[in-house]
Amino acid sequence: MTSQISVDRDERTARLAGIGLMLAGVWAFSFNDAIGKYMVAGYPVGQLLFLRACASLALLSPLIWRARAEFLRLERPGLHLLRVALSTLEVVAFFTAVIYLPLADVITYYLACPIFVTALSALVLREKVGWRRWSAVGIGFCGVLIALRPSADAITWPALIALGGCTAFAVLMLVTRSLRGAPDIVLASSQSVGTLVFGAALLPLGWQPPTPSAFGLFMLMGAISVGALLCINRSLKLAPASVVVPYQYTMIVWAVMFGYLVFGDTPQPMTLLGAAIIIAAGIYIFLREQALGRNGDAVNPPA
Repeated sequence: MTSQISVDRDERTARLAGIGLMLAGVWAFSFNDAIGKYMVAGYPVGQLLFLRACASLALLSPLIWRARAEFLRLERPGLHLLRVALSTLEVVAFFTAVIYLPLADVITYYLACPIFVTALSALVLREKVGWRRWSAVGIGFCGVLIALRPSADAITWPALIALGGCTAFAVLMLVTRSLRGAPDIVLASSQSVGTLVFGAALLPLGWQPPTPSAFGLFMLMGAISVGALLCINRSLKLAPASVVVPYQYTMIVWAVMFGYLVFGDTPQPMTLLGAAIIIAAGIYIFLREQALGRNGDAVNPPA
């Protein structure tokens, strides 16, 4: 009985740590996205991807060298390759979409991701998702609709690109969860390599010599993306995807803040109302996880 209580406590701790890391990773990516939107106004997407990936791999190189043996004995290499392709597709789609759409609009489409992940985690990963968690995710998505009020006029090619990126991101989360036994450095560095290769392929289409300040921002983006990737990958190792991915709804909060601070976009009252609903839904899921942990429910209990 004591050992079971210890296992339940460890499971609860892992889930809460996973939630915290997801929140930190989402904030970091949101900050990175704001810088990226600022940069693609004057520099090609391929150049952004290439320089950001160079900075990321430079920072990761000591860890890559230390874990070099891990790269030679990967299990399920095909799944790792699929993950790299999904990650690259998602990044390209996002930064292409923000060239034509406001940052908050692109984030709106990406916030459909928790809906896809919750559904697919039940069907593909066999994670148990009960009606309470489904309800919280649905309420959170309603908050997104209230905040940004997408209309039929918004369904354009850039919007479809953003939706495609959202779908790739949702599947990426599930694949990462399936590869939770792989070292963090392998997961993070492989994503950067994929972005580097794709960015290099696009360089012949356009190159704008960066100013010193722009070069510094590209390097900063690489550093932030390393931290964000490590946080989110570790989060998906510690907790089920259907538990941590709904916290990506907090992206709308950061999109509003960065939109106001960086691009001068003043949030509307309905946007603030929607953000409040999103936060409330996330807090409910967090408290629900604590309650399930205290009650000693199974590893993947119905919420």
